[in-house]
Amino acid sequence: MRILVIGGGAREHALCHALNRDPDVTALHCAPGNAGIAEQATLHPVDAADGPAVAELAAGLGCDLVVIGPEAPLVAGVADAVRAVGIPVFGPSAEAARLEGSKAFAKEVMAAAGVPTARSYVCVTPEETDAALDAFGPPYVVKDDGLAAGKGVVVTGSREEASAHAASCGRVVVEEFLDGPEVSLFAVTDGVTVVPLQPAQDFKRALDADLGPNTGGMGAYSPLPWAAPGLTDEVLASVLQPTVDEMRRRGTPFSGLLYAGLAVTSRGIRVIEFNARFGDPETQVVLARLRTPLSGLLYAAATGELAQFPPLRWSDGAAVTVVIASAGYPAAPRTGDPVEGLAEVAEKDAPQAYVLHAGTRRDDDGRIVSAGGRVLSVTAAGAGLAEAREHAYRAVGRIRLAGSHHRTDIAAAAAESS
Repeated sequence: MRILVIGGGAREHALCHALNRDPDVTALHCAPGNAGIAEQATLHPVDAADGPAVAELAAGLGCDLVVIGPEAPLVAGVADAVRAVGIPVFGPSAEAARLEGSKAFAKEVMAAAGVPTARSYVCVTPEETDAALDAFGPPYVVKDDGLAAGKGVVVTGSREEASAHAASCGRVVVEEFLDGPEVSLFAVTDGVTVVPLQPAQDFKRALDADLGPNTGGMGAYSPLPWAAPGLTDEVLASVLQPTVDEMRRRGTPFSGLLYAGLAVTSRGIRVIEFNARFGDPETQVVLARLRTPLSGLLYAAATGELAQFPPLRWSDGAAVTVVIASAGYPAAPRTGDPVEGLAEVAEKDAPQAYVLHAGTRRDDDGRIVSAGGRVLSVTAAGAGLAEAREHAYRAVGRIRLAGSHHRTDIAAAAAESS
């Protein structure tokens, strides 16, 4: 198979890393990619959100499959443009991607499908927001209705902060706070059949002990030793399959990756949000544990053949990802700083640990430098979470990036309890 991956972050590097090891992949391309992906795929300087340009590139390369990583191209209809030229795509249509593109729409679908989620109000005016905040009380949960790159949600005990966030967004969803640990569960679907992957947990706050501002994600781990054995089956039956069935009933079938962000509350499982693509950084750990070749799974979803696909195979071990972020992230990330130590990780820590690039590029002198807020995802595997953590943090210690920061407690509590 000749495959084109769209995007340029650590999620796309994780996809390319898995596809590069797949014996069925004969040519791997990525647009626009980053400095790390360039070592595993041929890069093309095409705007990921430009549907006609992506379709033209895929056709010119003779691609058998296009895999769209980020949410913005999906909401912009890039998958539709590629399908229009007859090339299979892993990723939903623009209409189906509204599950992520509009939180209000997602709530509407969940209500129709009987999917358990937080009670909520859609608010446009300050008066509506005030009434909703009064109804639920603290801690307040305010979500930008549209795409916000993982940073559109505020959870706070401050009424002033909640109101200010709502005012900065315009249209928001205000909802009740959900107690209990959070779980990320991905499912591959062709619009009919739904195949769940292994659950993971990510860490949204910038600092240890879940302090600091919300980020796009500072680390993740899988599996979840504290989760109930039947969690995945329960989510498939009560959340994932009903949502896919409802989308098909509406005439906008959802094909691609349906990501359910969940809270395991005292009253049962509740959906926090849906995403229409692989999550970052959870993809890094989920794919590190997947033993089934990735290309066949994605192609089966893109071509409506998932019902015939054999059961997925997984490693018995664990995986941990630690994100190294640039100085000033998330408020005002600094870019252009040299990244050093990558060769040391490759020499001393592989294959147990490896580095996936997120915000990197090569400068005029050929050096790899930071080019975004989240710069690297250091990913490691081990027999258990404690061993995976040890491999990951040993590799993190070799990376040198001026002013960078990372969390030191990724998977720590889970490792101690397992």
